[in-house]
Amino acid sequence: MNVYLAKLMMYYEVHKLSREGHSLSFISQYLGLNRRTVSKYFSMREQEYEAFIANQSNRNKKLSSYETFVKDRLALFPETSSAQMHDWLKEHHPQFPLINQKTVFNFVQYVRDQHNIPRIKENREYQFVEELPYGKQAQVDFGEYNLRSSAGKRVKVCFFVLVLSRSRFKFVYFVEQHFTAELAINAHEHAFEFIQGIPDEIVYDQDKVFMVSENSGDLILTNDFRAYCREKGFKLHFCRKADPESKGKVENVVKYVKQNFLYNRTFYNIETLNDEAVAWLGRTANHLPHSFTKREPISELLIERAFLSPYYPYEPSKAQLPLLYHVKKDNAISYKSNLYSLPLGTYKGRGCKVGVAIEGDVIVVLNESGTEEICRHRICLEKGKKILNNDHKRDKASALSEMAEKLACLFPESEKALEWLGLIWKEKPRYTRDQFQIIREVVEETPPATISKALNYCKDNNIASGVDFKAVVAHFQQEEIEKKADPKIKTIILNPLNAQLSEDAFREPAKSSINDYESLLNVINKNEH
Repeated sequence: MNVYLAKLMMYYEVHKLSREGHSLSFISQYLGLNRRTVSKYFSMREQEYEAFIANQSNRNKKLSSYETFVKDRLALFPETSSAQMHDWLKEHHPQFPLINQKTVFNFVQYVRDQHNIPRIKENREYQFVEELPYGKQAQVDFGEYNLRSSAGKRVKVCFFVLVLSRSRFKFVYFVEQHFTAELAINAHEHAFEFIQGIPDEIVYDQDKVFMVSENSGDLILTNDFRAYCREKGFKLHFCRKADPESKGKVENVVKYVKQNFLYNRTFYNIETLNDEAVAWLGRTANHLPHSFTKREPISELLIERAFLSPYYPYEPSKAQLPLLYHVKKDNAISYKSNLYSLPLGTYKGRGCKVGVAIEGDVIVVLNESGTEEICRHRICLEKGKKILNNDHKRDKASALSEMAEKLACLFPESEKALEWLGLIWKEKPRYTRDQFQIIREVVEETPPATISKALNYCKDNNIASGVDFKAVVAHFQQEEIEKKADPKIKTIILNPLNAQLSEDAFREPAKSSINDYESLLNVINKNEH
């Protein structure tokens, strides 16, 4: 009945505006009706129109046989959308006809009107928050706008906005392309340099510029942005998705930039636009008193700067940190809708993570610190695939344990050796087999006494490396060789009865000259002749 009255009133309104001399175009635009609809209303008399809408109301609907089902569902769940109702109809009625979604939408609205079941929308409760301390927080957001160039062509620009929550001091930075992590970091640098400081915390949307995945609440940041945040030291706060109310200050600034600065502005080039933006910030955005605080943001900034962390230019590290991914219980990670296997034993319990780096078309899995490679796979371009390395299925722990026991038996002190080999296994799990092989070669070629001495030295100094063990053994072997080749020189005491050595004991004996012997021999030969 309400629909009938609404349509009848619209008919009368059309004819009223027509009698006042308004054109068909004006009436169509004023009432939000199609020109054809307005023209049809003109051509129909009142009795004809009443018969027309009565006939429309009495028409059989395609889905009338499902009215009871829809009504009962809406009575139980008033917030149900037409899309969900469409799915329920297909689920509970296998013979449900293939019809347009708009038809289902109209029918659900019809059932709501007929049985007075309005859609209930939960209203979120809001309450104002106290003013934050100086230097505590800033809010960041992005926007885009279409400008006209001097040649009359349309140019899209993207911009970055930062506002300090307490002082309301603003900064805006423009680029000619969509923001990437690198461009966003550059924009932050310009903002911090402009403000001359860094706040304790910055509020963001859950934007793909900053994060790779929401990961069920455990947000995974992009490599570059994570390194930047660690370098600068500010905390991150990401709002819920599609929740602009959580950062209303910067949302208002984005609208302010569009309506006050960009509206009807001519675009020449991006450098000129940024220069014009800085001038606008100085004369208007940061100069005029804020509508709520009634204070000039530039004056408030002078107070807030004392509470900001000092700004230093950012020098990105050449070594990029890997992205962190959670390890699943079945020793796998999910990367771009595919599962990639990891060696058995990689999963260490809840919260276990590994690093992921991309090298061309290969995904490299590293330990959490990114210092050691675990495995690698070729990236699969299809979606929903499981990429498995059969070698990862093997339980290598039992084989290594047996290898360690056999190797320990080669040492003079087996129990002590087994304990030391366990330390190597723990420190170098990926290279344990290689380490054991190096140690075996050394032990088989070295006397037991030297092996025992080297083992004790490695345990006492926490050396957990087969290569270092080999070097220690070589050192002790060299010492033995030097002892045999250079025995100690005996000291002969000339006066053993005297406990203290006299000076004569260290005096060098006199030496005769060979010339004296030649002279003596010449004399003897002359006498004989």
